Amino acid sequence: DGSVMRVHASTGIVIATGVAENADVLLSRADVAMYRAKGRGKGCWELFEPGMQTAVQERHRLKLYLQRAVDRRHVFVHYQPIVDLALDRIIGVEALVRWDHPTRGMISPDEFIPLAEESGLILQLGRHVLEEACEQAAVWQRVDPDFAISVNISARQLQQPEFATEVADLLHGLDLDPTRLILEITERVMVTDDLTTRASLARLRALGVRVAIDDFGTGYSSLSCLRDLPIDILKIAKPFVDALGDGADDQAFVTAIVRLGQSLNLDMIAEGIESPEQVRLLRGLRCGLGQGYLLGRPMSGVGITELLTRGPVVSAATAS
Repeated sequence: DGSVMRVHASTGIVIATGVAENADVLLSRADVAMYRAKGRGKGCWELFEPGMQTAVQERHRLKLYLQRAVDRRHVFVHYQPIVDLALDRIIGVEALVRWDHPTRGMISPDEFIPLAEESGLILQLGRHVLEEACEQAAVWQRVDPDFAISVNISARQLQQPEFATEVADLLHGLDLDPTRLILEITERVMVTDDLTTRASLARLRALGVRVAIDDFGTGYSSLSCLRDLPIDILKIAKPFVDALGDGADDQAFVTAIVRLGQSLNLDMIAEGIESPEQVRLLRGLRCGLGQGYLLGRPMSGVGITELLTRGPVVSAATAS
């Protein structure tokens, strides 16, 4: 109908050895190689190797373990402090999901979150994390009414028509101030044209919930997205913060992001701060907030409560 379509292919290749093989076996192996190619970014090819089959089987087992862990609430939440860089005071936390596997120990979210998305578990997992984080935030609200909590949410959650209503009911049931909740989304969510996603963001913002863009600068967002979507906070991605102090060109990227945020009246949070020099440079750029191992490692809710009950927290490690 006059439209131009660009079609890309991911190809899996298997070489027959003639030993105990039939068409089904060959197709299965080619399928495994094809999904490995997709995992590399799509639009490429991969040659099947025996180790791939083992990796697929292990991935399947891990999905089953994750399902069991989510069902039994064996995943838990830790909280990383977010600090006012000018005052050296903790003003909030980011909720981070953790999974302690029965035999492998702690598994990185970078490994099990993609599994949750593939299997559809992300909705159940995301609901569990949001509920636990908000319950904890309601406790902290009684200690510090201005204390905020950030929770990462997936595109799948935003695509659920009832998501904003569920958040509203949760906040109401806990008597948690909606302005104390920050929902973090990725840049990929920003560029979607999904009407349900946009409607969910608008309804959440109308409640008073704030919205942050996580790892800003590493995705494909545009100025028009920042203008059109209800965004309150930009989180500067760790790779840019890592480069601070390496040279004028590296600092220019952070400077540009901070100035962009300031011109749009957005709050700025620098992620992955690990050195006093980074703090000094970020203060000079008037980047208001930061988080990272230098400022505080992820800890249990009890640990954060202890920090709050001691009053404003000043870290000597950040002193310039």
